Amino acid sequence: MTIRSSIFALLFGLGSQLSFGQASVAYYPFNSLISVSTNADRAFWLDARVQTNTFFGSLSTTLAPMINVARREQVNYYTGLSVRFNALNGIDNRDVLEGYALHVGVRVKPILSVPNLRVAFEIAPYAQKNFKVGVLQSFLGVAYQFKKRE
Repeated sequence: MTIRSSIFALLFGLGSQLSFGQASVAYYPFNSLISVSTNADRAFWLDARVQTNTFFGSLSTTLAPMINVARREQVNYYTGLSVRFNALNGIDNRDVLEGYALHVGVRVKPILSVPNLRVAFEIAPYAQKNFKVGVLQSFLGVAYQFKKRE
């Protein structure tokens, strides 16, 4: 299976999960990222992130399957691995795959009267695909968990 078909399969799986289940949307303003994910309250969920500060210069996209390691009434602790790719790299014959990260994070419900609103914080060591360069990333943002209508 090629990387393109793998990416397509992951995006198709995320799309089908979002259309038939609950979804979450997050914005990380300090990193200029928008995230769309499946239900982050479940034990296993998938997160897709896209840069918002550029379109034609870079279209870095991150796909991250996540696992909730502890779920409490007001907080979820999670971890997961991610792959970052840039579809625009193929235009000038660069590799589409950019790198990998390990995410360790928390989503907190800070306001009891608005339980769908979350504050998200993550630490994610990131390495380029050749593992020669790395950086410790941190993400702080706001998430909203949509619920099915009863």
